[in-house]
Amino acid sequence: MATIGMNHFTILTDDVPRTVAFYHDLLGLTEGYRPDLGFPGAWLYAGAQPVLHVVGGKPRAALRPGETLLVLGAAGGVGTTAVELGKQMGATVIAAASSDAKLELVRKLGADHLVNYATQDLRERLKEITRGRGVDVIYDPVGGALAEPALRSMAWNGRYLVIGFAGGDIPRIPLNLPLLKGCSIVGVFWGSFAVREAALQKENATELWRMFEDGRLKPVVGETHPLVDYAAAFASLAERRAQGKVVVVP
Repeated sequence: MATIGMNHFTILTDDVPRTVAFYHDLLGLTEGYRPDLGFPGAWLYAGAQPVLHVVGGKPRAALRPGETLLVLGAAGGVGTTAVELGKQMGATVIAAASSDAKLELVRKLGADHLVNYATQDLRERLKEITRGRGVDVIYDPVGGALAEPALRSMAWNGRYLVIGFAGGDIPRIPLNLPLLKGCSIVGVFWGSFAVREAALQKENATELWRMFEDGRLKPVVGETHPLVDYAAAFASLAERRAQGKVVVVP
């Protein structure tokens, strides 16, 4: 079986040689196939690559030791990895999710602070955690109603990473906020980046693979479904029950 999906949802196929060859070329990897994961584990980290502080001298998050990293949707497929990478880079990680069960998962991954944005005011909680200073880096794969209060919680010279819109709505951001905060809004489109900056992508993938092989990163696979039950897999995502990756196998 081999992987043909990413982010929250992964599908495994029986055509291992062709699929692995395709993704080896895309990711710039030379490592072998991992039957326990369906594909080299670094692929499960592709969506979290922008958290890497500096790779090849081209920072996206530019995350530095001692800074604060807020991960929205922290229990999701890319969110769990962002939490792990943030800790590896010496950041204070604030994990935000929609239930206490999801927060328990990211606590075990090393998150320093937890925010349940279904029951707590995100902005007030962040103000409390950072003692009014604000957050240095925000990793946002959710969008929707969380975006503006998160952006309002940024520290001076903060970096807001736009990863995706799992919440369904593309937020309309008041552009006076980055002006007043002196912060940056950084778009992160991994698919385009992998094609346009293939050499840098290869460096990222190599670094992620090294972390995986060393045991510093461990992919979180929350659910595995047979292909005939694909509807249940999609329902888990749509109903926001998923934790980590949701994998579908033939």
